[in-house]
Amino acid sequence: MQEDESHSDPRQGLPDTNEDLSQNDPCQGLPDTNATCIPHSASSASSYFDDKVQIPQTGEARFSLRKLWAFTGPGFLMSIAYLDPGNIESDLRSGSLAQFKLLWLLLLATFLGLLMQRLSARLGVVTGLSLAEVCCRLYRKIPRILLWIMVEIAIIGSDMQEVIGTAIAFYLLSNGKIPLWGGVLITIADTFTFLLLDKYGLRKLEAFFGFLILIMAFTFGYEYVVVAPNQGELLKGMFVPYCAHCGSSQLLQAVGVIGAIIMPHNMYLHSALVKTRKVNRSDQREVREANFYFFIEATIALFVSFLINVFVVSVFAEGLYGKTSAQIHESCVASGNPHADVFNVTNNEVEVDIFRGGVFLGCEFGLAAMYIWAVGIFAAGQSSTMTGTYTGQFVMEGFLDLKWKRWQRVLMTRSIAILPTILLAAFKGVLDLTYMNDLLNVVMSLQLPFALLPVLTFTSSPSVMGVFVNGIVMKVIASLLTVVVIGINMFFVAVFMQQLPNHWAVYLGVALGVALYLTFVIYLAWICLVAMGCQFLQKLPCTRCMTTAVPYSFQCSEDNLSNENITDLPLEQNDNYGAIME
Repeated sequence: MQEDESHSDPRQGLPDTNEDLSQNDPCQGLPDTNATCIPHSASSASSYFDDKVQIPQTGEARFSLRKLWAFTGPGFLMSIAYLDPGNIESDLRSGSLAQFKLLWLLLLATFLGLLMQRLSARLGVVTGLSLAEVCCRLYRKIPRILLWIMVEIAIIGSDMQEVIGTAIAFYLLSNGKIPLWGGVLITIADTFTFLLLDKYGLRKLEAFFGFLILIMAFTFGYEYVVVAPNQGELLKGMFVPYCAHCGSSQLLQAVGVIGAIIMPHNMYLHSALVKTRKVNRSDQREVREANFYFFIEATIALFVSFLINVFVVSVFAEGLYGKTSAQIHESCVASGNPHADVFNVTNNEVEVDIFRGGVFLGCEFGLAAMYIWAVGIFAAGQSSTMTGTYTGQFVMEGFLDLKWKRWQRVLMTRSIAILPTILLAAFKGVLDLTYMNDLLNVVMSLQLPFALLPVLTFTSSPSVMGVFVNGIVMKVIASLLTVVVIGINMFFVAVFMQQLPNHWAVYLGVALGVALYLTFVIYLAWICLVAMGCQFLQKLPCTRCMTTAVPYSFQCSEDNLSNENITDLPLEQNDNYGAIME
């Protein structure tokens, strides 16, 4: 994508900061928000950033596998969000409802997700700050707190999906001997156990996440080989945009594919993870090199996640599409599957989720297929839970400067996620848990603008990015993606509202919530458009009440950017985004 090459200094466009950074107030020059924004060098209370990976020097080589290996890690941790139980469930429903016809949309959503992850990673590389930390410095107190709440909702919603997925995996592996509520409780203990891996060093932790991805690739790949889908139809569905004879259910699933792939909290995670590599941000060449290698690594990681998603879609497109509940129940009874009753329903239409999907595989292809599916779901749930914990840590520290220990953070998010989940598991059943998964997908989709808009705003501002600011092509693509996602969210809400009780109080509450939601989205979009050069928006009435209180001053990392490398630039010469912050 385009970059502005007109300046030689990567930090040109920053305000004057000739004072010793180590003596400065970390929030000097920031809006008066009655809260403390932490400096980059103290951004984490955890041990995750204690040891930064050194980048080997390989001379003037244009490409180095040694350097790529040194940069490998953050992209694969980020890609786990593309493989969480919510995504797996979206995949199997896509295959069972539309066969191979929505694979092209999965490919497109993954590509668009890569573009947004690229922006997130570039923000972290260029500034040395995570997306949450930049939000802390650039938004007023109320918008910042609202953003934090929205991201926390997304993290907790994702955590609940992972708890549900892991509990179902235990239920399948034990043939129902471990009840759902028992599986939910086990997820608490195993998460604390896995967090001990953090003590063994950053690279070992990243290797463990890679191992979990390998388990998913092996287990879902095994199902793919066993089912042996039609390769011609698969390639047609992947590269020919069509959906012949698709109805409302397929259309709704198409919307769900995009909402499931692009995860809001994942952008906050990726911008923080790239800080684990030691990059001299005063050297434009090193920054450009880091952006290059992180993009290659993210591309490889998302390609692997895309293949795993394709495995799942294809398995159910070939094996389940067109079958009735009666046919599957007959097959389950014949094979002696212990969960055959889930398909013994009066409605012949097949309702599928990660639980019934595993039962189906066991009925059609043997119990081994069901157990292997459960292992894959378990790996997806555990890996996503751990990355979600890191995301929560980075977000809380970035927005609020609350440097909790990770076990405290896990205890808080897990308590919120587990309480409603364990109540459903104890008093309802597995099918009610899967309905809860659907509701959580809607909630997650609604949070997307609160990641897309901030990351687009900051990466489009020369005051923040210097010469690494978004080019016009990237601005257009990212803006269109944001508009499409917001439109999809509104469609999703409209469809989901049809399932709500028909009562005036319900509609009033939903209308009020939608109005407040759109108001906040418009506020963020307004700042984003001004950052991209729409100066006429500053002339609208009451614009001053929407911007920050004092001129914006960016705090560069004291360990990565020395004072002599900062270009002095009077505030009146700042870009449009700097202007709206006056």
